[in-house]
Amino acid sequence: MAGRLRTTAPTGVLKRPGVVFDGYALDLDGTVYVDDEVLPGAAEAIARMRAHGSRVVFVTNKPLQTAEQYAAKLESLGIRADANDVVTALDSLLRYLRTRHLGERLLTVAEPLVDELCGRAGFDVVTDPALAQVVVVSFDRTFDYAKLLAGFRAVRAGAAIVATNPDPYCPTSDGGLPDCAAMLAALEACTGRAAEAVVGKPSRHMGAAVLDRLGVAPSRAAMVGDRVATDVAMGQQLGMAGVLVLSGATRAQDLDRFDIHPDYVVPTLADVLPDLPAPPEETSK
Repeated sequence: MAGRLRTTAPTGVLKRPGVVFDGYALDLDGTVYVDDEVLPGAAEAIARMRAHGSRVVFVTNKPLQTAEQYAAKLESLGIRADANDVVTALDSLLRYLRTRHLGERLLTVAEPLVDELCGRAGFDVVTDPALAQVVVVSFDRTFDYAKLLAGFRAVRAGAAIVATNPDPYCPTSDGGLPDCAAMLAALEACTGRAAEAVVGKPSRHMGAAVLDRLGVAPSRAAMVGDRVATDVAMGQQLGMAGVLVLSGATRAQDLDRFDIHPDYVVPTLADVLPDLPAPPEETSK
């Protein structure tokens, strides 16, 4: 990745971008929506970005749905999207596995979708720990002791660990759900082995997929999300502007805890665009 992290604190707390970027990579949970409710002003902000000619892609670490399913959800919330507009941690996972573990047998600590997609991609997904060469760990609402034991035995027998994303929890309207980092921490604790890769944001694997999908120069693009350690960090590592929204997992008072500081901090996605005259398409509506 060509960029570098900004480690000087922002002036004040709130700082709004003064330009319209050629491309926007938008996090989903806590940025565009929470649960099944679009956040106030988010749909309108995305429509304005596109009306100004900006390319918009959606980027999520949540490995519970396919790109097609995320696109369908966005459409249901009034936001135009198709599968090519969405980059997920599962896209990054398959990209990594094809590069580093092609032809190897996988044991998953994950929900059925991960098994399904890995199987479709040509990987042999096994349940016998003795056969596994890689243990794939993901956000798993069916996580239990039997899965932990299988992963433990596979890793102790020599299998590598690859995880989908580093998020400790996923924002929801009722306080959040334990995410992939919780399952990964359990496996690392009992095996004494660390994951060789965590492939979602802010990894270079996810970053490469995002830049490929955006198709604009990083210096003319912004990564917008509600987490400093994933959204802002990945954007800055790529050479993009890192824009933090305070509508999800991060509060203004949390910023002092991070060594990475956003280029911009705004209350919501509706505040990402500067106050500029509407383009002709919007004015005529």
